[in-house]
Amino acid sequence: MNTYLGLDMGGTKLLIGEIDSFGNILRYKKYDTGYFNQHDALNIIRTSLDDYIQTVGWYDQKPVAMGIGIIGRVDTTNGIWLQIDPHRTQQIFLAKELTEIYGIPCHVDNDVKSATRAERVWGYGRISRNFLYINVGTGIAAGIVVNGRQIRGSHFNAAEVGHMTTNVSVGVRCGCGRTDCVEAIASGIGFDACARLLQDQYKTSLNICSKGTPVSTREIFSLYKKGDPLCITLVENASEAIAQLIMNLVRVTDPDTVVLGGGIISESWFYEKVLSKLNANTMRFVSNGVVITHLNPDFIGLLGAGAVAMNM
Repeated sequence: MNTYLGLDMGGTKLLIGEIDSFGNILRYKKYDTGYFNQHDALNIIRTSLDDYIQTVGWYDQKPVAMGIGIIGRVDTTNGIWLQIDPHRTQQIFLAKELTEIYGIPCHVDNDVKSATRAERVWGYGRISRNFLYINVGTGIAAGIVVNGRQIRGSHFNAAEVGHMTTNVSVGVRCGCGRTDCVEAIASGIGFDACARLLQDQYKTSLNICSKGTPVSTREIFSLYKKGDPLCITLVENASEAIAQLIMNLVRVTDPDTVVLGGGIISESWFYEKVLSKLNANTMRFVSNGVVITHLNPDFIGLLGAGAVAMNM
């Protein structure tokens, strides 16, 4: 049986596993990561993959291909990991290096674009050729599928929608250099930044520690339900920013389906709050609705990496 090796490389974890052509995860193992540059990340990938081969092994025989979903900008055509972000740019020929080391053809893509591939092959893409996949988690990014093909752009930088702005005004500086980007308001990074910025303006029971310890989004959501003034402001701003982002993208791309994923939006009450802020006229052609992905959020990245391996 042909199998495919997937590596879902995030900022804090690496998930390695084998899948079949039907999207079944056959075996997997999770590794803790934490890296500051691309060379560190490459070393983590190699060490972890060596361990996986030794401790888990192949399901049947050596996988026919390997796919990696990784944060940052990726040249999928040539298998080059271009950068994590504009401040961390070290071009690495990731696909070529891993192919030579392990003797398995390797393909690479951005993590959210990889998840979009999984959605296209095994998720809502089975009923739609024109959809958005928006991931709201630690950061915010998207995949845009038009007529069955994912938009890439001339520099492999399309759909970095977290750096769009709306009329939600907080005054928070984004890492990209702009102010009030949606990611700086509504992602895990954004909740942390806004809580620190606004903490002196509202009463709050929120635990805001030193800069090195991120504010807990889970705690923000819990305190929101208890009427904490700061947390109410944070949640209202975030839900409004996401709703406006969705509507702006709908106007630009004309999808029939909007699929949401990521840890923050998977909270059902927060998802419902975002839906309540959508304008019916703007959304009237989104015939399949704004939906949460059916794919397991813990494994959509691994499935995406498998789809990358299959070149789907």
